[in-house]
Amino acid sequence: ARLVQNRAAEAAEAKDRGLKETDELIVIRDAAMPSCLVETGFLTNRAERLALVSKDYQEKLAQGIAQGIDEFEVLDYIDVVGDVTSFQGALQLNIKRIRKAREGEYDPKEYLPISEKNIDQMYLELTGFIQKMTNPYIKKLCSSFFIEDKDFEKSFKFHSAAKNVHHGFVGGLLEHTLSVTKLCNYYTQAYPLLNKDLLLAAAMFHDIGKVKELSIFPENDYTDEGQLLGHIIIGVELVGERIRSIPNFPVKLANELKHCILAHHGELEYGSPKKPAIIEAVALSFADNTDAKLQTMKEAFTTSDASNGWLGYNRLFESNIRRTSGE
Repeated sequence: ARLVQNRAAEAAEAKDRGLKETDELIVIRDAAMPSCLVETGFLTNRAERLALVSKDYQEKLAQGIAQGIDEFEVLDYIDVVGDVTSFQGALQLNIKRIRKAREGEYDPKEYLPISEKNIDQMYLELTGFIQKMTNPYIKKLCSSFFIEDKDFEKSFKFHSAAKNVHHGFVGGLLEHTLSVTKLCNYYTQAYPLLNKDLLLAAAMFHDIGKVKELSIFPENDYTDEGQLLGHIIIGVELVGERIRSIPNFPVKLANELKHCILAHHGELEYGSPKKPAIIEAVALSFADNTDAKLQTMKEAFTTSDASNGWLGYNRLFESNIRRTSGE
């Protein structure tokens, strides 16, 4: 309401008589959506009455009200309507209208770094692992996030896996999670000792905390929660909270799953509060490290234009790196 009030008064160069909050008016009290009533002037005031019947004044008021409704903030997508003209040999833009773009009017892929892979197809492949799970508690837990929670699905698909280093793009979290899950699935075939449902669930959940650790694009920066807690602790809290909503979820199984998440960085110096103590945690840490390192190398190759193949010192690998000769 305040934005509408300000923009309407500015556009029409009208007197701003302030804002009144009330639930006495039916149009506001009984509305099923956010609403405000705009008092554009008094017919008993001769000057205002003459202005209100003016088409030009009505257009200014309408534009001001529309601008207030469509007010935008930093990092919003903006729709600009205007004319590009040439003046004294230089192009200039004459803006007629500017407003916040609505969802569906823009494609984030045109403005943001995004996965080369199809995001919907990757998500479908990831949820396919859930369909094959046999442990009812693990299957219910995974389904509650990745299948039933549509808000989570939207956030998970859009998030990156890191601010930088690897998978720092839209869909990066999903791409990394799917890769780790597929590696873990292979491990269960090569090493039948592994508890398949436990390991695959741990793979799917290992970086879930990043949906809160990092803000969404185009900002893609650490949140206060991310700075103070980190994605590992956040992830364990998210999974633990959901586990408590599932009746009779086995305590030992819950602790093993949370341990895998806590230990997935493998070493204390890499940020894990616990080192792997069960075989599934060991497998997860190797899968996570494998995908992170190989993707880091891939991204380094992609962004480099080194003609001789040597890219220089890389702090993650603690070595000067280069492409394979191919001979």
